[in-house]
Amino acid sequence: MKNDTKSLRINAFFKILSLPVVFGIIFFLPAGTFDYWQGWTYMAVIGIPAIFVISYFIKHDPELMRRRLQFKEKEDVQSRLVKFGSIFYLFIYLVPGFDKRYIWSSVPDWLVIVSDVMVFFGYMVCFVVFRQNSYASRIVEVEEGQKVISTGLYSIVRHPMYVGVTIMFLFTPLALASYWAFFPATVIPVILIIRILNEEKVLRKDLIGYIDYCNKTKYRLIPYIW
Repeated sequence: MKNDTKSLRINAFFKILSLPVVFGIIFFLPAGTFDYWQGWTYMAVIGIPAIFVISYFIKHDPELMRRRLQFKEKEDVQSRLVKFGSIFYLFIYLVPGFDKRYIWSSVPDWLVIVSDVMVFFGYMVCFVVFRQNSYASRIVEVEEGQKVISTGLYSIVRHPMYVGVTIMFLFTPLALASYWAFFPATVIPVILIIRILNEEKVLRKDLIGYIDYCNKTKYRLIPYIW
């Protein structure tokens, strides 16, 4: 068990270490400059909390961390969605750098800061979800012994993690001072809706009590709307 935890810590450490490197490449290389305070701020807004969140779950819920470090989807529909969606996720992060270089947008500083706050808020929503549901895996699956979570944020909507993800990615373009990057960002909610519909088919079929939970908690993503 100690070896497993050590391996998990090493894996998580390299994930954290790679974050500024990856962000640095996709932000500053297209921008052609390091003089891009919006990119640095975004890296801090995502990177600093990630260190604390990952450290917290390695200590308090290592099984969640193991699930979050899995990337290969078992469902064909989900696998295709991940591949399709990765194009738009990439553009959300690449376009702002080019926008900075060629001055396509002029996003006011106050809007950038507000958007950073919203990105952080979305990240914290995800953190709360992870605390409430240890089975919040990155991939769609039902594990042995898994139970339905119906309290906390799950009493409001059935997929609160996707609420956090949606907030993060809709405000990311503005946090990076790009109006143009908002166009690929608008595709993300559509991808998540398709993911949710397929995920619920799996959960209804394989997770005991999920149908009753759906009857009790009516809304999937937005209260009183959907």
